[in-house]
Amino acid sequence: MKARERKRERMVAKYAQKREELKAAGDYDALQKLPRNANPVRLHNRCQLTGRPRGYMRQFGISRVTFREMALEGKIPGVKKASW
Repeated sequence: MKARERKRERMVAKYAQKREELKAAGDYDALQKLPRNANPVRLHNRCQLTGRPRGYMRQFGISRVTFREMALEGKIPGVKKASW
């Protein structure tokens, strides 16, 4: 799944300029003929380490599960377990 997502990211970057030009010109027929994976809407945030699609934390780019493990091991600077 991680490889598939990277492939989509490359395709979105490849067709970004062409999509902008077609949208500005209003040529929706040509826009539909582009590959489906060239549409940025199809991208999904995934954990960079595990590829987990749910519980993604944007600030760190990893899932909540991975974040918790790394925070407890002290691998994320400035983050510690709360206690009061």
